[in-house]
Amino acid sequence: MFKNNVGATDRLIRGSLGVAALAYLALGTAPLRWFGLIGIVLLATAAMGTCPLYSVLGMSTCPVKRT
Repeated sequence: MFKNNVGATDRLIRGSLGVAALAYLALGTAPLRWFGLIGIVLLATAAMGTCPLYSVLGMSTCPVKRT
């Protein structure tokens, strides 16, 4: 479907921030429920290795594959 455009470091950061946002929401200290949606989106893009916004902007944090 989409090609991978999220590198390993980016995936680690997204995953960590996603878990932190969901934990913040679960503890009940989040002022808005948007933290849950943000956390889910970050975890989903980290798991899939694809960011639709990166695709639209033509960005990639994956290393260049040499043939």
